[in-house]
Amino acid sequence: MLDRRALVRRPSCRLAEGLVTHIDRRPIDVPLALEQWQAYVDALHAAGWETIEVPPVDDCPDGVFVEDTVVMYGDRAVISRPGADERKPETAATAALLGVLGYDVVSIEAPGTLDGGDVLKHDGTVWVGLGGRTNQSGAAQLAAYLEPCGARVVPVPLTKVLHLKSAVTALPDGTVVGYEPLVDDPTVWDSFLAVPEESGSHVVLLGGDTVLMAADAPRSRELFEARGLEVVAVDISEFIKLEGCVTCLSVRLRHTP
Repeated sequence: MLDRRALVRRPSCRLAEGLVTHIDRRPIDVPLALEQWQAYVDALHAAGWETIEVPPVDDCPDGVFVEDTVVMYGDRAVISRPGADERKPETAATAALLGVLGYDVVSIEAPGTLDGGDVLKHDGTVWVGLGGRTNQSGAAQLAAYLEPCGARVVPVPLTKVLHLKSAVTALPDGTVVGYEPLVDDPTVWDSFLAVPEESGSHVVLLGGDTVLMAADAPRSRELFEARGLEVVAVDISEFIKLEGCVTCLSVRLRHTP
């Protein structure tokens, strides 16, 4: 069964200095970002989720994107080794917290790099995006950690966006959704649904047929609702300016020991 808890981390006061790779830098309204982050957390609470805050890292502008620090699979927590050196200090607090919570904590080691945002999981399959922040060694180490747990790890090409989950995520039935101009190879997935807006590629599964998505993708929302999904929409415009999305801002926990 799903443990309805999620890790989150408050934005740094230096959020506006966050890295951008595939888009032009735009000014960040930090007070508005704080409001949007709280509204995101409130939406998780309203859907029946408990949130656990990873200690903030004020010196790490991208620290709010807590998804990149760990890959959860059952009781195993694979601590990442971010591909950007500026982000490597973000992982220590996540590792310490998950250890206290009783998870089986393991780590990606050099020369491997792996960002959690490059990992998409559904029903025992784990897709790993290669070509950006995650390298072959990182993906191989992830496979070595997860395959004994029953996972099938599948590397996929990634050249058009920052992270794999910047391009695709999965609906509750396993259909992978993506904005096709940013997806390297849609044929990787047996069931792929093209969405009309980039932000429509990003959904967080809240349980049952309920998904969380960005408010700036109304046509994608209509598409999901037509498939019988209940949609919760939140405004995360300031995080989108830093190549963030709804998946980046939390980590869903699985079974506890």
